[in-house]
Amino acid sequence: MVELELVLKVSPENVDKARNVLLNDDIVSRANVLFRDAKILGEEGYYVRIIGTDEQCSRALELAKDIAEEVKGEEMKRVLSKFEEEGEAALEGFGRIFG
Repeated sequence: MVELELVLKVSPENVDKARNVLLNDDIVSRANVLFRDAKILGEEGYYVRIIGTDEQCSRALELAKDIAEEVKGEEMKRVLSKFEEEGEAALEGFGRIFG
């Protein structure tokens, strides 16, 4: 099964709606869905990273079409890089607790 990665950007006023729509959907909720404040890149709003199947990512795009925009290109690379940095930092901290 091929996993895809999708990044959406949601305005502050739509983040609760996006969270409810995406996480309460039977298909999308089975994907890896992470919300992060866009301030990590000096932006307003929130980024949503979705890692899942083609069906899950397509469904997420369909559900969020009126409340979020897909992030592509250089901005997507910067967002994913920041998500990776945060993930590694969290793992390092977790390792120190049990190390």
